Amino acid sequence: MNLKNAELGREYIVTALKTGDAELEAFLFSLGCYAGEPITVISRLKGSCIVSIKDGRYNIDNALAEAIEV
Repeated sequence: MNLKNAELGREYIVTALKTGDAELEAFLFSLGCYAGEPITVISRLKGSCIVSIKDGRYNIDNALAEAIEV
């Protein structure tokens, strides 16, 4: 399952990043988003969702949310 289909407010563990872009995966790693780390979808907007990773909240678009497997 990916983050776009994740239930709001429930904590998930990232299992894989399927971006196909090493630079984007490195950026996600710098945010703390990598396999084995917990992530929570806080809310959804029209074309994006707000996620909580470690102690930060980030707005990611739906295409990236689909690339993050939980």
